[in-house]
Amino acid sequence: MLDLQKIREDFPILTREVNGKPLVYFDNAATSQTPQVVIDAIVDYYSNYNANIHRGVHTLSQEATDAYEMARKKVQKHFNATHTHEIILTSGTTHSINIIATGFTSLLSEGDEIIVSALEHHSNIVPWQMLCERTGAILKVIPMNEDGELVMDVYDQLLSNSTKLVFTNHISNALGTINPIEEIIEKAHNVGAAVLIDGAQACPHVKPDVQALDVDFYVASAHKLCGPTGVGMLYGKEEWLNKLPPYQGGGEMIEQVTFEKTTYAGLPHKFEAGTPNICGGIAFGVALDYMNSIGFDNIAAYENELLEYGTQKLLEIEGLKIYGTSKNKTSVISFNLDNIHPYDVGTIVDKLGIAVRTGHHCAQPIMDFYKIPGTVRASFSFYNTKEEIDALVESVKKAKMMLS
Repeated sequence: MLDLQKIREDFPILTREVNGKPLVYFDNAATSQTPQVVIDAIVDYYSNYNANIHRGVHTLSQEATDAYEMARKKVQKHFNATHTHEIILTSGTTHSINIIATGFTSLLSEGDEIIVSALEHHSNIVPWQMLCERTGAILKVIPMNEDGELVMDVYDQLLSNSTKLVFTNHISNALGTINPIEEIIEKAHNVGAAVLIDGAQACPHVKPDVQALDVDFYVASAHKLCGPTGVGMLYGKEEWLNKLPPYQGGGEMIEQVTFEKTTYAGLPHKFEAGTPNICGGIAFGVALDYMNSIGFDNIAAYENELLEYGTQKLLEIEGLKIYGTSKNKTSVISFNLDNIHPYDVGTIVDKLGIAVRTGHHCAQPIMDFYKIPGTVRASFSFYNTKEEIDALVESVKKAKMMLS
């Protein structure tokens, strides 16, 4: 059981008003809110030991380095990576994906095949399209059905000895669908393909075990996990990270530099050129500590309760349709009202203090599948309440009355 009152007190933003109404924040799939303990960690860094890391013998540099590397260890433990150096700290999920997409340029040949799913965020589509343009590889797509689920029979048909890479999200940001990644990974490995899982939307709700999944690459962003923006992580199996070339050149990622020849540092620094987001990395570790103190089993159980309650209440509104009706989904509800543009609904809802996301959610192929311009998306977190869902339902009813 969660102590909701205590949890909500941890988030200072939840006490503010928007347009004269108490804030109801249902845009968690875009970014989560930040607890005071994480904010305090950011202030503490800049107030007490702000210094560059790995490069100084002075006390502040050593303190910052220790705190940053401790955060890396926290990420390793959270995702159960075998080695700390398998955790690359990045600017976020998009950066992490592009490191791998760029690295595979030298490993693919014309005619090789890579597979993505129809449920992807643009950040897990565009980098692979660019990779195909560079290498002549062929991009294939696992289709989806009306419930927002992947058609796994077609996936089986797409796999072949020509398949070199498979990419899919763990959970769809647009629909909340939880994909069968264990099956996807196992079948890809059976044909010798590597697998990258985009965990940006999954990590706020579940605690992935990369060793149990046997996944080759797993990526995530701190700002979905009650952490700051501008920092995330790339997990990669050691053997794969050693095969890939550096993504960027600069300081930190080198071993020796001469004008004739440069040799590169070992993992993880090989992929961490330049001064990183030191404060963000440290705060990422604090955010993981905070969420683990609440417990991901507790979070998942409560958010599923919110999902069921919200689904039931919203479907009582005549003319409302929910997109993404998979039996296996997380706390995201994407919906539309008959003949009303989602942007108009979102605007009225905002006037009542409720934050939802409208549009295609960087998943335009999903909207094209349903032949709609976008949806209204309400995404719930463990600090939300059923009373807030009631307020959302009433605001949607008001929007329908005003716009019909």
